[in-house]
Amino acid sequence: MNTATELRTKLRSIDHRGYPAYKELKGQYQFGDYVLSIDHVQGDPFAAPSRLSVRVPKEKAGFPAAYYDTPAKRIRLQDHLTRLFAREVAGGSFQARGSGKSGLLSVSRCGQQVLERTAMRVQDGSVTLRFEAGFPANGRTINAGELEKMLFGILPDCVRKSLYYANIDGEKLKRAIWLCEDQQAIRACLDERGLCAFIADGSVLPRESGVSEKPMKGAITFRSPESLRVTIKTPHRGEIQGMGVPKGITLFVGGGYHGKSTILQALQNGVYDHIGGDGREYVITERSAFKLRAEDGRSITGVDISPFIKNLPNKKDTVHFSTEDASGSTSQAANLMEALESGSSLILIDEDTSATNFMVRDRLMAEVIAAGEEPITPFIDRVRGMYEELGVSSVIVAGSSGAFFDVADTIIQMKEYVPIDITERAKRAAAEAGCGAGAERAEKSEPERFPAYNRKRCPSPDMALRRDDRIKVRASGTSELSLNKESVELRYLEQLKDQEQTAALAWLLKYAQLKLLDGKQDLRRIGDLLEELLDGKGLESLFEHGDVSAQLARPRKQEIMACIDRYRRLIVN
Repeated sequence: MNTATELRTKLRSIDHRGYPAYKELKGQYQFGDYVLSIDHVQGDPFAAPSRLSVRVPKEKAGFPAAYYDTPAKRIRLQDHLTRLFAREVAGGSFQARGSGKSGLLSVSRCGQQVLERTAMRVQDGSVTLRFEAGFPANGRTINAGELEKMLFGILPDCVRKSLYYANIDGEKLKRAIWLCEDQQAIRACLDERGLCAFIADGSVLPRESGVSEKPMKGAITFRSPESLRVTIKTPHRGEIQGMGVPKGITLFVGGGYHGKSTILQALQNGVYDHIGGDGREYVITERSAFKLRAEDGRSITGVDISPFIKNLPNKKDTVHFSTEDASGSTSQAANLMEALESGSSLILIDEDTSATNFMVRDRLMAEVIAAGEEPITPFIDRVRGMYEELGVSSVIVAGSSGAFFDVADTIIQMKEYVPIDITERAKRAAAEAGCGAGAERAEKSEPERFPAYNRKRCPSPDMALRRDDRIKVRASGTSELSLNKESVELRYLEQLKDQEQTAALAWLLKYAQLKLLDGKQDLRRIGDLLEELLDGKGLESLFEHGDVSAQLARPRKQEIMACIDRYRRLIVN
């Protein structure tokens, strides 16, 4: 391994040369207590920044083993250290001058959620940090003095203040780890308590604005109705009270702007842990929960949507349904069946983003249009069987229709952001009315069974990709990614929270296409294999040659499989 002195000598030897001479710096250098690795050098000062990493050995980093002895605590420690380094490096970025991106120092920008990222890896106590740097130049001529200032002046100070336990605020880190342990304790008891979600009293659910994930100042804090209040014991905060959302079918209703969508958004984001001060630290949702919606125009490949749609006038096969341009109802049916395929045990639905004909069919319409002339069996007719036979719960937000009153187990009215249990009153009103979308089902002695469906789809690889030895991956926010020139639309996957998750999905899709899709393994198995890979080796395993991207965050299995499903060149046998 080279020494820091040798790096300084190399720098001075290439000063004022053409920018490509920077590539001579690639390698590892010992900087006292840590190793600096220059992993990738940008092509010119206007290109994507260079990628560097710092490794601090266990004995020097000094973090207590109890802070990384479970995956959840390790991820929380990594998140905390990434935020510390980001704060330090923000003041050092662009202190070095030059053209283009010269002087840039950056690391992942962590949001309100705690995500596993390639930016930071704690393994057996050693700490590896990955970040980006803009190597300085005047025009396209190397300015080695400015890079020397970055690597020997600014960077060591940032590393010293953020990656050594002895130098950071130990109390803040301890509180972060304790919060993590409390959150995991709540998650662990959901199933045994018959719950699919929990919202603690005092939680702040509204956000600052439509473009900010920070809590709204002065917002009404959450208060559970007495009938649904549960107490959960946590190891550090003690007993926490709040609303337990029971398994089964839960309906949120109420007037406009009273908080229905706000509570649903909190639940859909509750699949992730949140940092202290977010207001949703103790909003905990079953991790596999999937936000279902209509998605006009999406591609669908070989999905069995027959439990909801069959006997189409054009005789189109709905057991192996494929289309390049799905309608609202066919897309929502496919999204639901794919969610079941991914292992989701909780479906979250807002009527405002759903296809009406997929959700309900009222009595008057049923009387006018004969059953044999309607190919759609609405969700309201399947939701009970979906829970009782498949064990999949539903949380539904409705503001304009009481159709789901008679099938819901729990009905909650949101009134000025306060939840009120109105189950008995709503059930009584539905019975007295004796009409609506569910009236004909009330006359039946038993609910309809959820139909048998094709659970096995075995995708074959895109052979054009396998013949290409230079596949380009690209991600754009949380809305889109591409493999070479093939785009994948992700804008309606509302539980994607970070553009680094989208970037990771692009690499996971590439890996699946090149390594896993073989026409024999079904998609459920492929999803499991990708989860096993990430659990065992992390996102770093997606990079064969060790040049790991510093800006990936781990998505859930549900988004991984949804991404594969939206690849328009997907081939399913």
